[in-house]
Amino acid sequence: MKSSQVSIHPGAKIGTGVQVDPFTMIHDDVVIGDGTWIGSNVTIFPGARIGENCRIFPGAVISAIPQDLKFAGEKTTAEIGNNTTIREFVTINRGTVALGRTVVGNNNLLMAYVHVAHDCIVGDNCILANGATLAGHITIDDYAIVGGLSAIHQFVRIGSHVMISGGSLVRKDVPPYIKAAHEPLAYAGVNSVGLKRRGFSNEKIAGIQEIYRTLFVKGLSNSHALEILEKDLPATIELDQIIAFVKSSSRGILKGYRGEEE
Repeated sequence: MKSSQVSIHPGAKIGTGVQVDPFTMIHDDVVIGDGTWIGSNVTIFPGARIGENCRIFPGAVISAIPQDLKFAGEKTTAEIGNNTTIREFVTINRGTVALGRTVVGNNNLLMAYVHVAHDCIVGDNCILANGATLAGHITIDDYAIVGGLSAIHQFVRIGSHVMISGGSLVRKDVPPYIKAAHEPLAYAGVNSVGLKRRGFSNEKIAGIQEIYRTLFVKGLSNSHALEILEKDLPATIELDQIIAFVKSSSRGILKGYRGEEE
């Protein structure tokens, strides 16, 4: 259903069953998948690629040009997967020449006032709570939760199944499966509740806890901890992911354990 109070450029490609509420503007070079609802007073700029069955609430701005002084008008995109909810006044900027696109995957919830800057990659099944702010070139892996009013430094990577406490300043990479809290941001235990909800067995969770005791609790350097993990612990998918994450970290990982593990 399309209202006469909506401005849709003839070059936009609108899927079947899309509902666009009044006072919304959709520019040229936009693609919107079937069954998506777009609320009132939304602006969707060129380069937006929006999937099926999304919900975009009033005031959101999708695919505006990057807030990057190096941006020179190159043709880039902002891509949103299927079944993603974008709440009021969320802003998602399109990419720059560095990556060419900004991506928000499938089945995500971006709460009100979230900002996703240029060249970010957000995986699937993530939650970004109210006011979370992503600088440019950030990667967030699947099933991560970022608490409200958190600010994430450019080029940071957040691993899968991570829970970041509200109001956090995230300056370093956050490895998978953990909770991160405090200031400066630190390891605060394994995200055992989230992992149980997603079907991880008690045995798997115990194995992840043992990995992070070695990496964060025992006071070892990262390099020494990795040597022990590779030598002494049985190989698992989770161990391989954690080791690969730490070894590939360009900014370094957050600081270790400083208190009682939860």
